[in-house]
Amino acid sequence: MNKIIAVGFMIFALTITGCNKKADENKTTEDLGNYAPNGKGAVEKQAPDFTLTSTDGKNIKLSDYKGKIIIVDFWATWCPPCKRGIPDLIEIQNEYKNDVVVIGISVDSDTKNNVEPFMQSIGINYPVVYANSEVVQAYGGIESIPTSFIIDQKGNIVDQHTGLVPKAEFTTVLKKLLSKS
Repeated sequence: MNKIIAVGFMIFALTITGCNKKADENKTTEDLGNYAPNGKGAVEKQAPDFTLTSTDGKNIKLSDYKGKIIIVDFWATWCPPCKRGIPDLIEIQNEYKNDVVVIGISVDSDTKNNVEPFMQSIGINYPVVYANSEVVQAYGGIESIPTSFIIDQKGNIVDQHTGLVPKAEFTTVLKKLLSKS
């Protein structure tokens, strides 16, 4: 019985906090460069541009989406909280398709071959690209996933989350940004 409780607690903790290869969740401003959250994710710094290869072999450049709101989501196929959050991102992409673009950045390395089959099985409807060390460092050295950034129409990071984010938190920020435009 104790083993069942312990396993249940571990699954619950992973679901809430995210997948972490390092124990240090508390990043300082120095660790994140210019992207340290102020309060609950507010940062207001220019998002680092990137060009990454998508799962279908195309180059995806962040700056190509300037003028739209962008959700950048670092994730992996082996991460339970990532898997739980992706359906919300699919819904957001459907509901806000004219104004918002979700870009999934897969940090899968050993499991890279699982990305496309996973995307097809769950119905991901937004571009997914493969991370490299440069983009991971540019976004503060991603240590836990999922890690998400919301980028406004001007290319500024306006929100950042580590761990599973309820859809309502995303949509609250999206609605505020859309009301400003």
